[in-house]
Amino acid sequence: MSQWDMDNEELEDKPFNRQYMQRMIGYLKPHKKTMIVVSIIVVLNMLLSLAEPLLIRHAIDEGMLKKNMSVVHAVGFAFIGVRLLSWLFGFLHIRLINFTGQSILFQLRQQLFNHLQSLSFRFFDGRPTGKIMSRITNDTNAIGELINGGLITLMMETTHLVGIVAILLWLDWKLALMAFTTFPFLYLLVSRFRPKVEGAWSRSRRTMAAINGNVSETIQGIRVVQAFSREAVNDEKFNDINNRNRNAFMRAISLESMVWPIVELIGTLGTCLVLWYGAIRVLNDALTIGLIIAFINYLWRFWGPLSSLSKVYSQLLSAMASAERIFEILDTEPEIRDKANAPSMPTIRGRVEFDNVSFRYQPDKPDVIRNFNLDVRAGERIAIVGPTGAGKSTIVNLLMRFYDATGGTIRIDGVDIRDVTLSSLRQQMGIVLQDSFIFSGTIEENLRYGKEDATPEQLEHAARSVRVDRFVERMPDRYATQVEERGSKLSVGQRQLLAFGRVLLSDPRILILDEATSSVDTETEQHIQEALKELLQGRTAFIIAHRLSTIRDADRILVIQDGRIAESGTHDELIEGGGLYANLYYNQFVMQQSLELKVSG
Repeated sequence: MSQWDMDNEELEDKPFNRQYMQRMIGYLKPHKKTMIVVSIIVVLNMLLSLAEPLLIRHAIDEGMLKKNMSVVHAVGFAFIGVRLLSWLFGFLHIRLINFTGQSILFQLRQQLFNHLQSLSFRFFDGRPTGKIMSRITNDTNAIGELINGGLITLMMETTHLVGIVAILLWLDWKLALMAFTTFPFLYLLVSRFRPKVEGAWSRSRRTMAAINGNVSETIQGIRVVQAFSREAVNDEKFNDINNRNRNAFMRAISLESMVWPIVELIGTLGTCLVLWYGAIRVLNDALTIGLIIAFINYLWRFWGPLSSLSKVYSQLLSAMASAERIFEILDTEPEIRDKANAPSMPTIRGRVEFDNVSFRYQPDKPDVIRNFNLDVRAGERIAIVGPTGAGKSTIVNLLMRFYDATGGTIRIDGVDIRDVTLSSLRQQMGIVLQDSFIFSGTIEENLRYGKEDATPEQLEHAARSVRVDRFVERMPDRYATQVEERGSKLSVGQRQLLAFGRVLLSDPRILILDEATSSVDTETEQHIQEALKELLQGRTAFIIAHRLSTIRDADRILVIQDGRIAESGTHDELIEGGGLYANLYYNQFVMQQSLELKVSG
């Protein structure tokens, strides 16, 4: 079980948190005036509803029993007026509360999305995408449902209950006490079943989060799934998770559906007691038939608000668990952030210094790089090679300030990168990864991603420089061609060329290529090498490469081993040295020759 799962299980075990409840209610503050209007409407509607049994009593006692039809007619018209006003108030209530609820949902989702974008890479390391997505969708919806209807229902039904109890006592306190004798049984029932219902809904929400995570992971890795024919195994795994969710949901529903028939049975018992005692008093001329009918009508109405409040309680449990997960994210401070009053990074010339830099990904893990020192001249092309896990990508991640060094200092043009704003730093840097992410939209939108205000001439020049224009010209909509999610309509090579074009258009002063050509074919690599001649011109560059043949022209090659520089020099110098780089180079050369012989044979 991942730490993310364990953390959320701990959250699920907390059914109520007053602080989080206050924070949820805090989202209502900007809508205070609207909520006051809604509250007034709710109270008026409640008073109209409570007036109906009294009208019925009046019609029976003063109209029917006294054979006075004018009273019956008056009550009938009054009844119609009450229902029309109730419809109007109900319409206004629903419209206003839904508008408020959607406004709050919009604000909460926007706040969560903005905060997620500000969080450091470490937050996303090991956290399933599906569960993060669930926070923005399912969890915000749960809070929205509570705010949209739950809180108003809570207020409305609570006032309704208080009003009904007050009227029952006013009509006849003896009958009221007789009806209330069933309340201790009701309390015992609710207190006994409530923890079980809470736990059941908690398990249901956890299994739903597991479904989201599994589906998201499967979709993202669908090519690997199909390549290894893992469909049947994945079906079985999903079937198990799906079954657990269904069973957990049905368990929660079963427990909840058991409670209310028993509550209604207790309510029926109270009604029977009222009928029995009321009949005795009517026969003794102590009460009227109209009062008894009105009293029983109010008693029936008493159980409706209780049922509604129980549903609000279920909503509250769901929203509370969701709120804890959402606020856990919102309360997570970005590890990488600007210092107070940090200045902008001046225009970068390109000198980079690593001064005794160390870094570890977790406090209890060993350093990935240790006492790392490097001085790069402006405009110098630095190639970084080494075995997997040596720390190559970590070096450039620290330079981009995706993580902060745990020791030492990184300076650009003599400025500590932690002393300037992140945006001004990263706007002057560009990175191309091995698997570059292409966003849904058009080719032009992806090219403009780093520089939205680029002119058409600048865009076409960047596309022409990295050979993007060659495949764009073959497309019917040219730069307006939709590439779909993750650029699925483009080949791997086309996506990589588009990523190079995106970086070139943003005109970075420092360029990072992290295995940028390792996943493309030889022909595309030749196009990229041609594009690099213009892309690297006048820029400081860090090139992490697996294919050593692509870095022969680098000004300096660093061989990284165990987080340190094992060798440094030009290609020819390192080959002559006969060290680690020479061994890597000759091993690749022999492998390539063997492959070519097999192909030719």
